Amino acid sequence: MPFVSVDNVRLYYRLEGREDLPVLILSHSLGADHGMWDSQTTSLLSHFRILRYDTRGHGASDVPAGNYSMERLGRDVLALADALGLSQFAFCGLSLGGMTGQWVAANAPERVTHLVLANTSPKLTDPSLMETRRRTVIESGMAAIADSVMARFFSPATLARPSAAVASARNTLLATNPAGYAGCCAAIRDMDQLALLRQIRVPTLVIAGEHDLSTPWAGHGDVLVREIPGAQVVHLPTAHLSNIERPRAFTTVLLEFMLPPAPSDPLAAGFVMRRATLGDVYVEKAIAGTTEFNREFQEMITRYAWGTVWSRPGLDPRTRRLLTLAVAAALGRWEEFRLHVKAGLEHDLELCDLKEVLLQVAIYAGVPAANTAFHIVGELTQPNA
Repeated sequence: MPFVSVDNVRLYYRLEGREDLPVLILSHSLGADHGMWDSQTTSLLSHFRILRYDTRGHGASDVPAGNYSMERLGRDVLALADALGLSQFAFCGLSLGGMTGQWVAANAPERVTHLVLANTSPKLTDPSLMETRRRTVIESGMAAIADSVMARFFSPATLARPSAAVASARNTLLATNPAGYAGCCAAIRDMDQLALLRQIRVPTLVIAGEHDLSTPWAGHGDVLVREIPGAQVVHLPTAHLSNIERPRAFTTVLLEFMLPPAPSDPLAAGFVMRRATLGDVYVEKAIAGTTEFNREFQEMITRYAWGTVWSRPGLDPRTRRLLTLAVAAALGRWEEFRLHVKAGLEHDLELCDLKEVLLQVAIYAGVPAANTAFHIVGELTQPNA
């Protein structure tokens, strides 16, 4: 298991993705661990090298005795980055993770490229609540606070329906070492980072949950936006763990904030996406077949289909492939369907994916359309097809 030792405390981490991509550090909430970012990681790995870690006292990291401080948690992040040779990184933290991120961005501005502060605060309006929670877990264990914490983590509607993500959050909370949880409670209780906010000079996004009881907009998120120069804000219809309650909306907001702005003319980006999706052979053939008569049409497709719609971060390329196949089959666009079947199987689709799409087509667009589509897939997947 990967660990880094910081002042004789082992911190567990996961570093994933291509080394040529910019680094994004994800920092979790109090009572969670690095797994709370599972829903985001798959989509983010196309754009970033992802570093997740367990805050001291949580998950697989060590649990030193005593109270922790926000400075200590922030220095853990910098020491972890140093040990892994990461000179610069974007940072996204939720709740306790966002509090840690404020300290890091204010004290090591040359290290941070972008800062996302989700469902967090620079200073609690009533620190006694965190002290009460600290004492409770020390005296009675994590089960004593589980129900009340879950009611803050998630909205009633989310808690009322079966959810593997919610069940995992509860299991992780109950498995957290009470001493480590209490140590971080003390860091939050004693935190006053109001004076640091003006020192944060990196592009900053604040994500606020409209139903967040732990760090509501008034007195928490609004302070961050007001005091951090140039900070932006997005409100999501969530309680405290916004990245779990609305995972795709959270990921989309994150990508739209951190990815470079779209070019004024997306033609070049369109060619890149078209090659990545359909392959160089197809694109070179299309270019070779371009004439003065069809040049503007080819550029329109590349600019708007590939450079604008396919390049949007809200859906991953695999999902867009599946949607394209379903629409092409439903409308009987068999040349386009055949093209995307071949390209998809050469990249990130499998036969099981095609089967599920075509069963949907059979129900919603008719058996004849699905029958033709199954026949084409069979032709294309036979030897020497």
